Amino acid sequence: MDVVLPCLDEAAALPGVLRALPPGYRALVVDNGSRDGSAEVAAGCGAVVVHEPRRGYGAAVHAGVRHASADVVCVLDADGSLDPAALPDLVAPVRAGRADLAVGRRVPVHRHTWPWHARAGNTVLAARLRRRGLPVRDIGPVRAFRRDDLLALGVVDRAFGYPLEVLIRAAAAGWRVVEVDVAYRPRAAGTRSKVSGSVRGTLRAVRDMTAVLATTRPGGSR
Repeated sequence: MDVVLPCLDEAAALPGVLRALPPGYRALVVDNGSRDGSAEVAAGCGAVVVHEPRRGYGAAVHAGVRHASADVVCVLDADGSLDPAALPDLVAPVRAGRADLAVGRRVPVHRHTWPWHARAGNTVLAARLRRRGLPVRDIGPVRAFRRDDLLALGVVDRAFGYPLEVLIRAAAAGWRVVEVDVAYRPRAAGTRSKVSGSVRGTLRAVRDMTAVLATTRPGGSR
């Protein structure tokens, strides 16, 4: 099993995240221009390091998926907010043929884990997806899917709109999408979220996702 970990200045979190990966899960850390030595830390922990010079969450994730060689691939944030031990619960329905895409629905471990502005933006976007017939309540950053199927969707966004476009195109393709509850914890000390860490970051992510909603039609085309 391959695990794609998009990474931008996550050196403080990587050792703990990589140590917690379940046996048989190979880490592909996609460094997206870190200046804190993240790539070196990841390599020192035994991870495969992929360098993606084009900035953007989607660019990093997509580079990792293309580099992966396993049939089933997971995506997981590298910041320590999500426990890698949850990955087998997402992989199970995909491997068993019960789902084409499993998305982790974040459940905060306490009130301050998920800032109000980030949660509000996520809630609005998820509601719009449900109106399109996709039964999800989180645009979650932890997922499991079959590599070749994901690449065949033709996702084009390379910024924060990437995970939303995956959901829209998956729905248009008739994928069976399931949500699995995953604990959402505070990030590792010494790291900062590019989205929920500030109102500005959240607004930038919502802007990217809103653009995807506006330009990706229900049939999956743009």
